[in-house]
Amino acid sequence: MKPGKDLVSATLLAAVVCPAEAAGSKVVAMPPPLSVEHVHPSGAFVFRTPEGWSVQPRPGRPEAVEAWNGELGLRFVYRDGELGYDSLHAECMMERLAGPMETEPHIKYEYEFVGGVVGRRRALDSAFIVSYSEPRHGHREWRQRSVSVVGEGGSLCVSTYVPRAVWKSSPPARALVDSVLGSVTFRRP
Repeated sequence: MKPGKDLVSATLLAAVVCPAEAAGSKVVAMPPPLSVEHVHPSGAFVFRTPEGWSVQPRPGRPEAVEAWNGELGLRFVYRDGELGYDSLHAECMMERLAGPMETEPHIKYEYEFVGGVVGRRRALDSAFIVSYSEPRHGHREWRQRSVSVVGEGGSLCVSTYVPRAVWKSSPPARALVDSVLGSVTFRRP
């Protein structure tokens, strides 16, 4: 660990935040190298993606940044200060691809509110299927994973978005989106 940084590795994030996924015996596909580093506008953390990903702030939301590559997406929302991690997580789970009026009311949970620790921060993790009235990026059904991390003076929500059909049929897509999620590195001021 380098002085002045609190590192979070992909293995740590997967194992601590969602131990059931890390404990599985399935062979994991190797994602491409995460060769491009992106710094959140707050400077509080960085994350990595492979070449060719589109990384942009959300219009009208300076605290939110999205990273997309085709059908795979992540949204990072950071706020200074330590919010209540359960209330932040409930808010994080509402970071959808469309508003509530465009989302089917029934949500199918894979798991929800799994707690853990990431370094000296507390974390919650949930994964679920969301159906939209109209297709988003060409799909109506999406698997969303929301991870909330609170501590050390900051609050981070990361949501991953993978079409349900892709999640079920593509181990490389699952490995890639989990790898980008796991690349988050917190930085201390």
